[in-house]
Order: sequence, then C-alpha cells, then structure tokens
Amino acid sequence: MGKRNKLLSAPLYLQILLGMIVGIIVGLVALYVHAEAVVQDWITPWGQLFIRMLQLIAVPLIFISLVKGITGLKDVSKFSKLGGRTLLLYFIFITVAVVFGIGLGLIVKPGALVDPAAAADMQDAYRSTLTEKTIAAEQLHDEGPLRFLKVIVPDNIIAASSNNANMLQVIFFAILFGLAALMIPRSVVKPVIDLFDGLNDIIMKMVSLIIGFAPIGVLALMAAVVTDSKGNVSVFSALGLYAVTVIAAMLMIMFIFYPLIIKFFSKHSIKEFIRAMYPVQLFAFTTSSSAVTLPVTMKAVTEELHVSEDVTSFVCPVGVTVNMDGTSCYQSIAILFIAQVLGVDLNFSQIMTVLFMTVLSSLGTPGIPGGSFVILTLVLTSVGIPAEGMALIMGIDRPLDMLRTSVNVTGDAVVACMVDQK
Repeated sequence: MGKRNKLLSAPLYLQILLGMIVGIIVGLVALYVHAEAVVQDWITPWGQLFIRMLQLIAVPLIFISLVKGITGLKDVSKFSKLGGRTLLLYFIFITVAVVFGIGLGLIVKPGALVDPAAAADMQDAYRSTLTEKTIAAEQLHDEGPLRFLKVIVPDNIIAASSNNANMLQVIFFAILFGLAALMIPRSVVKPVIDLFDGLNDIIMKMVSLIIGFAPIGVLALMAAVVTDSKGNVSVFSALGLYAVTVIAAMLMIMFIFYPLIIKFFSKHSIKEFIRAMYPVQLFAFTTSSSAVTLPVTMKAVTEELHVSEDVTSFVCPVGVTVNMDGTSCYQSIAILFIAQVLGVDLNFSQIMTVLFMTVLSSLGTPGIPGGSFVILTLVLTSVGIPAEGMALIMGIDRPLDMLRTSVNVTGDAVVACMVDQK
C-alpha cells in the first residue's frame, strides 16, 4: 500500500513517462503473443476516452479564457492605449514562432525517419478518420482562398460551439463578447465578469482533472501505437529527432531571437536582460506554468529591467493568456511530426491552416502544465490528422513543456520592454 501511495504521489510527468514505458511494453508483449485484438478491444478505448475528454473541454476553455483575458483589462481606454500595441506585438511574436517551427519541421522532417511500412500500418489504423477529414479538407480547399471571411463569423454560436472544427468562429465571438463587455460600465457587467472568473476557475480544475488521467491515456495510446506500427523501432528514432528539433527551436528563440529584439527595439542591453531573466526562466522551467511564474516575471521586469508598473501590470498578465511563443512553435513542429509519421502529406493550404489555427488558438492556451494538449487536439483535427497521433509525443512532453514555458515567460518580458519604450 505504501509503494502504491508513493507512486500516486509522484510528479505527473513521471507518471506519464511511466505510462508511456508500460504502454510500449504492453504493446510489444501483445505483438509477441499475437494478442493485438486484446489491445484494440480492452486497452485502446481508454486512450480514445482521454482524447475525447480533451476535445470535450476545448470549446469552453477557449471561450472562457479569451473572455476573461479581455475583460481583465478593466478599462477600454487602457486597452486602446496599451492593448493595441501589446496585442500586436504578441501576435507578431507568435506568428514568427509558428513560421519558424513550421520551417524547421519541414527542413528536418523528424517523422521521415519512420519506416514507410510502419507509417502505412499506422495510416491504415486511422484510415476511416483520415478519409473523412481528407474529404472535408478538399471541400474547404474548393471554396477558395478567402473562405475564412465567409466562415469566421458564425450565424449561430450554439451550432458553432457544437463542433471543434468551428473553433475560429468561437474565437471571433469570444473576442467580440469581451470587447463589448469592456465598453459597458464596469458596475453593470460586474456580475458577468464575476461569473466568468468563477467559470475560469472551474474550467481550469476540469483541465487539471483530465490531465491527471493522462498516464492511463498515454499507456493505452502508446500500446495502440506499438501494435499499429508492428513494433517498428524507427518510430522511436524519429521521436528522438523530434525532441532534438523542438529543443533546438526553443533555444534559438530564447537565446537568439529575443536578445536581438532586445538589442534593437528596447533600451536594455542583452547582458542586462539575460541576467534579469535567468531566474525567471529557471522558475518557469521547474513549474511548467506561466501563471504560477507570473509574480516572479513581474518582479524581475519591474525591479531588474525597470519597466514601469503600469506597463508591467498590463502586459505580463495578458501575456499569460495571449503570449504562447514557445507553445506555438512546439505545436507547429509536433503537428508536422505527427503528420509525417502517419504518412499524411499536408499541402500548402493545410500548412497555412496550421499557421492560422495555431496562432489564433494559442490565445486560449491555459498557462498550466499540459494545457497545450487541448489546443493541439484542435489544430490536428482541423487539418485532417487523427488526434490519437498525440500518443507519439506525450510521453516526452514534460521536459519540452518545461522548456517552452521558459520561452513563453521570456517573450512576455521582451514585449514589456518594447511597450515601455518612450
């Protein structure tokens, strides 16, 4: 009993890693004894349940997070002065990060290491999903390049909320709803703002509960991956290259892109910025939470970088919800990797969809460990890639999550320094 309690109290990332290892072992044993049907009938459904729970929470998470983030600005005049510039910079940073991630993923092609036979087996396992999504993608492509102008505004928000594929419409409505609330006297909309504050707490707890199920979900999904790939080791070689690609991207953004921005677009030196941010990056790395790191970030920005408190109190909290440079870059590489492993050849239109959806959906990524899983599910399904493919990357996600959180909080500080320019 004592050992069991000790195992349950282990950090979540260790539980997920253990689930991945056990899942691989279960899959290999099933292949050895020719019990693939047992995995399919009795184990795989638990992984599918985990995926469905992530998809279940996606729409309310995006809507509530966005509305809370916008109404948290409190003053529409403050939004007009600081908000426009801050949000524009965050949008530019996220776009650069996604483009960088897509470019690196297309150049390195970590998923290409997978043996074609193994990729074909995995593709067969997801054949029905792929066929359905491919047909839908072709229909969207036939509607022309400006299709998004026709579909970004929903004619029925309830109907739009019933399908994760319509996430752009939910995002549009959430932004419009939040801005409208900002334009009404605070005393009038206070009950609504208090409601969304409470809903946000509830939705974050639900995310935590679902992520707590991740070890079992990963075990089931990895067992399915092994049996679907017939135990081909090339999948795991590709996984190693994928991790190296993500780490390289994160380090280049944090130690090359950000310092150059600081040098040319702020009053601070690179040495001063790195010295001030190193403790913050380390704290973010250990907690994997932008939200938890927020007080440390704000203290360093105001006391070490001497950014005004007005700017810091606006830019940094908004960044927890809006600025996800590291997460966005990671997601773009992860999507390309999963597509390459499953043999899904993304065309230019689908890659642009990845770019567009990753940039916009990152606005609702919660600043907590594992929060990006929900958003990744949305973007994968939007380009016809089975969400079950996330099983390939979840086992090693924790250290990558730690690193991309460090990138996220560093980006918040960079934007604060830029906005504080006189």
